[in-house]
Amino acid sequence: MLTESVPALRALLIVILLAGLQGCGTLYLAQAAGGQWQLLRARRPIDAVIADPHTPAALRERLRSVEEARDFAVSELHLPDNRSYRTYADIKRRYVVWNVVAAPEFSVEPRRWCFPIAGCVAYRGYFSEKRAREFAAKLAVDGYDVMTGGVPAYSTLGKFADPVVSTMMRYGDNELAAIIFHELAHQLLYVEDDSEFNEAFATTVEDVGLERWLRLRHQPERLQEFRKEDADERAFVGLFVQVRARLAHLYASGIDRMQMRQQKAQLMGELASQVRALQHQQGDDDYQVWLEEGLNNAQLASIATYYECVPGFERLYAESADDVQRFYDAARALANEPRAKRHTVLCMQSDSAHQ
Repeated sequence: MLTESVPALRALLIVILLAGLQGCGTLYLAQAAGGQWQLLRARRPIDAVIADPHTPAALRERLRSVEEARDFAVSELHLPDNRSYRTYADIKRRYVVWNVVAAPEFSVEPRRWCFPIAGCVAYRGYFSEKRAREFAAKLAVDGYDVMTGGVPAYSTLGKFADPVVSTMMRYGDNELAAIIFHELAHQLLYVEDDSEFNEAFATTVEDVGLERWLRLRHQPERLQEFRKEDADERAFVGLFVQVRARLAHLYASGIDRMQMRQQKAQLMGELASQVRALQHQQGDDDYQVWLEEGLNNAQLASIATYYECVPGFERLYAESADDVQRFYDAARALANEPRAKRHTVLCMQSDSAHQ
């Protein structure tokens, strides 16, 4: 176990107590601290896991690839050079946390929750799937559209030495490297109370990083695979973005709630048909769970959180002439601007960019 874990977690618990939250707020933060503590206790240095004769050969090879990607993140992407993703934690479950996203019945904007350290975010994470679904069910009773989704990794923004988690190992080599780049990007630049900025920045770093990583390693097949998967995902995002814009217009129209509900159902039905057709065309079922649960505002809000501002960040990167340091400087400059200005520059043209 790393030596910083006990004092660092003690500091986190003090923050929780000083937050002065009551009832479920305190319980929520307590489960978050408990889950983080369990994760820290499970860490082992990656070198030690590789050297362990009981480590399966397949895991040993994956962890060697992780070490290479981690070093590349520092040397080529200029991401933080610290102890994060230098350890491995086997937590023996499918996901490390489950995020709950909620949006009002007639809004495409997510509900936000505010916490110490992270500020206000557009999701609420639980280390227990049962607790996440119980919380989502309560929000649904209150009239919210909700979604619950498992997450393979998350960032503590450099407050702890985040490990590579066993939940990441079920993804392919491309996705595994991308996750590391994404989470380290959060440590490099994070703006309180702006999930859209943070996730789109990290998603852009992830894509740029993976493209450069595969080119450097002279792996044209994997590069081609990444580009196809990226194009496929953008096709889905385009569908969600277009319908979200139409729903936003509907919700702002002021028509009778019953009519609004009917038109919402019609638009969601059309979107479901389009998603099914695209899944059939691409030969995947990435959004099948959403289709089975029924498409709703929370899912569209989640897509927007991660992708709405990506085209703006991609323009910023293009203007930086493939220089990641210049790109980071430009992103930091925008981070210092008011939220409204940031979103005008980065996000307001996203609809047309996905069409």
